[in-house]
Amino acid sequence: MKVTRRSMLGGAAGLAALTGLSACGGGRDGSSTSTTTAAAGASGSTAASGGFDAGSTIGVALPWLGTQNWKEAQDMFKTQLAAAGYKVISQAADNKVTQQQSQIDAMVQQGAKVIVVGPVDGKQLGTVLQKAHDAGVKVLGFDRLIENTEAVDGVIQFGSVRTGELQGQALLDGLKSKGEGPYNIELFGGGPADPNAPNFFTGAMSVLQPKIDDKTLTVVSGQTKFAQCATVDWDNAKAQSRMDSLLSGNYSGKKIDGVLSPNDGIARAILTSCKQAGAGTPIVTGLDAENESVSLVWAGTQYCTVYKPTDKLVSQTVTLINAMQKGETLPDPSEKTNNGKIDVPVYAQDPVVVTKDNAKEAFANDAARLALLK
Repeated sequence: MKVTRRSMLGGAAGLAALTGLSACGGGRDGSSTSTTTAAAGASGSTAASGGFDAGSTIGVALPWLGTQNWKEAQDMFKTQLAAAGYKVISQAADNKVTQQQSQIDAMVQQGAKVIVVGPVDGKQLGTVLQKAHDAGVKVLGFDRLIENTEAVDGVIQFGSVRTGELQGQALLDGLKSKGEGPYNIELFGGGPADPNAPNFFTGAMSVLQPKIDDKTLTVVSGQTKFAQCATVDWDNAKAQSRMDSLLSGNYSGKKIDGVLSPNDGIARAILTSCKQAGAGTPIVTGLDAENESVSLVWAGTQYCTVYKPTDKLVSQTVTLINAMQKGETLPDPSEKTNNGKIDVPVYAQDPVVVTKDNAKEAFANDAARLALLK
């Protein structure tokens, strides 16, 4: 088992995932609340020693529903947890920390035995999660690390540093299609409140920095630090505005060859900015395999996305919840990561880079995304 500090290197998860169930329905805003009733006959079962009753309430606290992956997660949690016999309270916090704190507190009051948390800000939930732990509630981080608290029992996510490494290498691979270097590039990071975002950037720069040092790559703006490149709240409009400024301030008479983008929404904002500025179509990376970007990858407009199948994370999470309900020892994690207080068990998976060349193979088991490749 590997112990890391705030990094999420990829690795095979240490447990068998349940078969993913297709999503149904969908939230329409970032503050939705829903309760799903357990399957008939589940209530009345007794808890195993150290566990809790089958048919108990499970809370799912998500940061927002502003991107496709979080909407999918909400739908899949409702479906899979209900199918496993639980009552489900699912809420999204519209990217507001105080709102998520209140939602978690309410889930405790409503008797949740486990709360799954995709944190708005992984550093600001310690007090409310400690209160939950003190009440006997188990806490699982979903897709993002929960930091600076002992009140977390595990995290289920794709390796975030590994994701960045894949994005950095994909950018280099895509640039080769433009002929011999050197290449002019720019760098974007995600939201600084998201603990994954600096890890994505760190992973990417571990690949890109040597090429910057040997002059294969030139960051024309000179902005190479995460603090300079971060996109507050993962806001696409803010990313587009920054790209507009980068182009107008640094590319008069110069061509931009590539842009490191931390996710698909920002990638599309970058591409829109370049199109409006007459800057052509640079090599642009992405993340999340959002439908719109999958179509752009297939069309050759966005070079790549990184696919993190949400159903795998949800299924892993349900597997852990089932073990907790039965009072079983959790499977060994793939690694442990120090969150500032404790070494947190992390159940990590390796994501997949998707380009036009491998899209059909990558989405072979994802009918919805496969259907976009037309």
